[in-house]
Amino acid sequence: TRDFARAPLPPMPSRRIAVIGAGAAAGGPLASRLRARSRRGRHLAVRRQASADPLGAGGVHGSLYASLRTNLPRECMGFLDFPFVADESSVDPRRFPGHQEVLRYLEAFARRFDLHGLIRLETEVVGVRRSGDASWSVSYCSRKLAGTDAGGELQEEEEVFDAVVVCNGHFAEPRLAEVAGIDGWPGKQLHSHSYRVPDQFHGQVVVIVGYNPSGIDISRDIAGVAKEVHVAIRGAPRNVNRVPATAHANLWLHPMIDCAEEDVSVVFQDGSRVKADAIVHCTGYNYNFPFLEDDEEAGVVTVDDNRVGPLYKHVFPPRLAPRISFIGLPFKAIPFLVFQLQSSWVAGVLSGRIELPPPEEMMQDVAAFYTDMGSKHVHPRPRRKHVRVRGVAGGAVRAGENRGVEEGDLRRGERQGEGPARELPRRVGRRRPPAGTRSI
Repeated sequence: TRDFARAPLPPMPSRRIAVIGAGAAAGGPLASRLRARSRRGRHLAVRRQASADPLGAGGVHGSLYASLRTNLPRECMGFLDFPFVADESSVDPRRFPGHQEVLRYLEAFARRFDLHGLIRLETEVVGVRRSGDASWSVSYCSRKLAGTDAGGELQEEEEVFDAVVVCNGHFAEPRLAEVAGIDGWPGKQLHSHSYRVPDQFHGQVVVIVGYNPSGIDISRDIAGVAKEVHVAIRGAPRNVNRVPATAHANLWLHPMIDCAEEDVSVVFQDGSRVKADAIVHCTGYNYNFPFLEDDEEAGVVTVDDNRVGPLYKHVFPPRLAPRISFIGLPFKAIPFLVFQLQSSWVAGVLSGRIELPPPEEMMQDVAAFYTDMGSKHVHPRPRRKHVRVRGVAGGAVRAGENRGVEEGDLRRGERQGEGPARELPRRVGRRRPPAGTRSI
């Protein structure tokens, strides 16, 4: 494994690289930098698949609701060599634009750097495994190649690549709140992943779980049509004193949910309760790499309570670098800039222009980071999800900063595990709460 990780890199033009994903991380700066190194031997495999919803809402593509806007100004959203500016082609010239404007920008970037020829749309990567000493076998199904637009059985195909770069994002597998009695609660449940517009909640009493970016957005969205909106949160947001300025008199903050009961009651940890029609889980996502084969003998990475590791600087698994790498995992960051810097690093390493430290040194760096996080009392919870690739010697050290998920470019993402819930000092809005409910 060590020899494989440190093997001399052949010239860049002869290498074939599979990039899994075609979002801002993969189809943007990484693709442009790989193309800049050479115009031969380059392939992008795009995983485009409807995500399963654990609440039975059906598979959905993406997590974008209609009112979603960026929570970063467009000046922070662009790549360094392609600024995100409003021009005559803009569909939303505001400084904090809607998601349609972000899509326009990414499409313009792909045209500017001639990336469409590298991208295989409607292609799902179903497996990535080691093939020999210095290559990877990538299995995929393509609806386009099969010549069918919908339905029908797709044939699995396989190609061999010299390196794999994983850029599949982390907003596909919903993470649900753990609520006692929720299985017997008869009301409607929805995760923010499947939320689009508030119309279905007209005149209803709705409980929102989570008050990070999407919880804030969706609670206010729904408050415009619902009878009442009750938000369960782990701690008071910093701007709680400004929340009443939204003029939603039918929106209250509560501690977290204690339990759900069969008479549709939702009981909060302070003892207050409401009879609710629906619960919306704004509780974030799980990091997930379903195409990496599971093998208990050894692994590329582990996902431990949304902490991905071991990864050197959150990008390279030390024992396999640079043959496989991950881009876009950190969540407390300015995403597009991080994507670009990580992409430049990966492209430089794969070209042979940049040399990584020996595996042992990278593992020591990972261990030091993990120790530092532990000294700051940042520990994963005991649940563990292993993601492994066949034939790879794994390491005992896991590191990463991804305890939860927050997407800095768009107003999405939630973080769990913030500590015990506590009672909040005030409520949102001005109307007296309904009988049986204690406002806070």
